[in-house]
Amino acid sequence: MEECCSTKPKKEHNHHHEGHDHEHSHDVENQSVFRMFLPAIVSFVLLLIGISLDNFIQNTWFIGWIRLVFYLIAYIPVGFPVLKEAFESIKNGDVFSEFFLMGIATVGAFAIGEYPEGVAVMLFYSMGEVFQAMAVTKAKTNIKTLLDQRPDEVTVLENGQPKVVKAKSVNVGEIIQLKSGEKLGLDGELLSEKASFNTSALTGESKPNTKVKGETVLAGMINLNSVSQVKVTAAYKDSKLSKILELVQNATAQKAPTELFIRKFAKIYTPIVVFLAIGITFLPYLFVENYEFKSWLYRALVFLVISCPCALVISIPLGYFGGIGAGSRNGILIKGSNFLDILANIQNVVMDKTGTMTEGVFKVQEVHFNDDFNKDEILKWVNVLESKTTHPIATAIHDFVGEIDHSIHLENVEEIAGQGLKAKINGKELLVGNLKLMKQFNISYDVNAENIVYTLIAVSYDKKFVGYLTIADSIKEDAPQTINKLKSLNVKTTMLSGDKTSVVDFVAQKLGIENAYGDLLPEDKVNKVKELKSKNQSVAFVGDGINDAPVVALSDVGIAMGGLGSDATIETADIVIQDDKPIKIPMAINIGKQTKKIVWQNIILAFAVKGIVLALGAGGLATMWEAVFADVGVALLAILNAVRIQRMKFD
Repeated sequence: MEECCSTKPKKEHNHHHEGHDHEHSHDVENQSVFRMFLPAIVSFVLLLIGISLDNFIQNTWFIGWIRLVFYLIAYIPVGFPVLKEAFESIKNGDVFSEFFLMGIATVGAFAIGEYPEGVAVMLFYSMGEVFQAMAVTKAKTNIKTLLDQRPDEVTVLENGQPKVVKAKSVNVGEIIQLKSGEKLGLDGELLSEKASFNTSALTGESKPNTKVKGETVLAGMINLNSVSQVKVTAAYKDSKLSKILELVQNATAQKAPTELFIRKFAKIYTPIVVFLAIGITFLPYLFVENYEFKSWLYRALVFLVISCPCALVISIPLGYFGGIGAGSRNGILIKGSNFLDILANIQNVVMDKTGTMTEGVFKVQEVHFNDDFNKDEILKWVNVLESKTTHPIATAIHDFVGEIDHSIHLENVEEIAGQGLKAKINGKELLVGNLKLMKQFNISYDVNAENIVYTLIAVSYDKKFVGYLTIADSIKEDAPQTINKLKSLNVKTTMLSGDKTSVVDFVAQKLGIENAYGDLLPEDKVNKVKELKSKNQSVAFVGDGINDAPVVALSDVGIAMGGLGSDATIETADIVIQDDKPIKIPMAINIGKQTKKIVWQNIILAFAVKGIVLALGAGGLATMWEAVFADVGVALLAILNAVRIQRMKFD
């Protein structure tokens, strides 16, 4: 079960055995519930008829070989698949699987004439397997629904004519036409001269990303302006989003320590109970008067059914997978169950600033112009000049001023790298940029940049300093709530950024972040995280997963904010927050805590019930029916408990 998300081709029953680590990848997605339960329904109906003929309907013929054959027919629909799996596991060197335990217990029940018990044990075991497969499938469906955002259809150009086709049928090399507002269905290379894309679903960056001819564009990006053409470079199944789907489907390959312990425990535990059952059968012969082989064999078979570790082997991985599914339903992609355990115990969250706690989108904050100038007129000129560049600052000014006045005529427009823009209007010089630009053109100004925490855009006209605009990245709406929730979980917060210290301190103070450091290079961030880890404290780092790869690798768990578009992010981060909301950080920690709680509830439940019934079984005080409850009943209770996490609200 633990490998339940295998992407290899599936047969109807695809069980992989490794000790007690088994996979039940029933292809339930393509089966109706009725079809899945059909073998159990057939066995159940036949079992009820058999019990009625045994106890309630008077007859003289339901005896001997007729009775045996009838119960065998009732047993085969549910028993044959399990016996087949037991045989396969023995062939693969895994003798002591739960299939083997259930097989010898039920075959043994038939051998001593306890036919109804033999059928009942296998019937309830099989029903438990189907419930488990359904629970896993539900979690997988949650993940797929959340992730697979690609459009099913795309428009391809055939002999210059647009034609709508299924995205899956498009070959590498074909050309897609992408309208304004349309989402790209496949990875490709931009053929148009220039196009702007909303990449927020992939990278978490809210600002438009301008691509030029020859650059790579990815499935999931939304075309923002003119009609664009894209040459397909990867088939539908090979796109970045497909790789992410595969990644999450295989998330359970990364085992939590509790899971690894249970696997090792089951490999030692199962052979021990088999030999104990043999001892229960034969050892009383040496100590008990009136020894009856059939009676002691029955006790041993009861003991075997009770001892089957299904409740643990099934419910613990399912609990973790439920946690991964709950995360996915809330836009949090968790790469392995081991990270749920780490999240549950995290002590420090260290975060980047831009794009993590702030929007990554610049907005005009203030305008400080000299009263000698017409503020509205100058802003219109600045808006026209800035429209000649694709810099995010230009977008911020455009959003603030509004539509561009095309009646304004600029001459000799020039971009000065790292400083700003220069042009002529009405025969006079207009400069828009930073204070370095003012210095270069000998424009005197009376502004102290040190006292301004925002990005400053200075403006001069006709060799005179007009004033300045301040532009800032706004704090995300849910960022203050994020810090409060982290504090309520007793998690310490630290902000590390390459931005200037005054800006970082301002944001940290506004949010209530305990420690903040600015003007940091990547290696400085690494040293800060090392400092925390030297105090034997666990650290989660939240950033973009690419620029901060060394810090992500060093931290106990790396969280990427919406970085789905990058292979580097997928490889580096352990957890990806798809919708770019920081409030998902404490939510992920809470999911980890709840998952761990449910897993331990299941462990305690299974050990407590099995311990009591094992003692009763060895003493002859428990029948096969109690054994069925101790095995299948506890397994079903544990599965229902594990599934509960998918219904929890983590807001």
